[in-house]
Amino acid sequence: MTSDTSLAFAHPEERALASAPADPRDRISLRDHIVEADIGAFQQERGHVQRLRFNVVVEVRPAPAPLDDDVDRILSYDRLTEAIAAELAAERLNLLETLAERVAERILAEPQAMRVFVRIEKLDRGPGALGVEIVRARASQPVRLGDETGAEALHPVVAYLSNAAIAASDLAARLDVLQAAGAPVILTVGLPEGGVPQTGQRPTQRRIDLLAIEQNAWVLASRDPRCVVVATRTEIDWAMKHGQMVVWAPSKIVLDAVDGPKGAVGDAVALALWLAEQMAATQLELHGDVSAPAGSRVPVTRVDP
Repeated sequence: MTSDTSLAFAHPEERALASAPADPRDRISLRDHIVEADIGAFQQERGHVQRLRFNVVVEVRPAPAPLDDDVDRILSYDRLTEAIAAELAAERLNLLETLAERVAERILAEPQAMRVFVRIEKLDRGPGALGVEIVRARASQPVRLGDETGAEALHPVVAYLSNAAIAASDLAARLDVLQAAGAPVILTVGLPEGGVPQTGQRPTQRRIDLLAIEQNAWVLASRDPRCVVVATRTEIDWAMKHGQMVVWAPSKIVLDAVDGPKGAVGDAVALALWLAEQMAATQLELHGDVSAPAGSRVPVTRVDP
């Protein structure tokens, strides 16, 4: 088998390792956890329990030091089995996909959990195991409006504005259209005209490019009073909950990210796409003469320059 095929059928722990960032996180795992449940969309499955096998891997934040051998300082394995039991007890489900999503969401509610791999297999539906596997990250959970019990998920529109779009006479009209759609709007920009200093060293160049993008964000802010520059996830979340349009200053979020954007941050469209995926955006709008990125998990729309 090819390496890709081998990885597709590998244990979630191997997949977590293969997709880990340069500074990998600690992981805890639950292997071959078998429970019985009444689940399935077909009539012959209803009213009959069948065996489900769970394999779960959770990437966690670094544990506080010292641990003092204290179980309360870690994410306990029991929380994984409890998440499975709680979701199976909540209601009868038709789809393994739904169950996997709910188990992942419950695990990601734990403060230590950052990314989770969930594989669920039916063991009694044929000669082999039939199943699904999902990967979910804390960052890609949508912002929620309201309290924890009945909150409504907020999915923003992320809009990338080229330098030409920022300078265009119809900027206010573009923002009017974005605002009128009713969804929270996060504006992103790229490097300013004229280029930036080049260091030939990736870490320093990354910081220089991010700062240059932030300078361009302030240029956009000067063009329209609705364009409020924000730098933190807390500011973005607050603006989304209050229906405000913001311009993203990326340095803090990118540099603090556990799974940061791949490649050079000077690729502003790829950076905007990364933000859209982190914020669970409904779409990425590209304003200006720029190319749509490949392999996006978020729908990308080109708007005429």
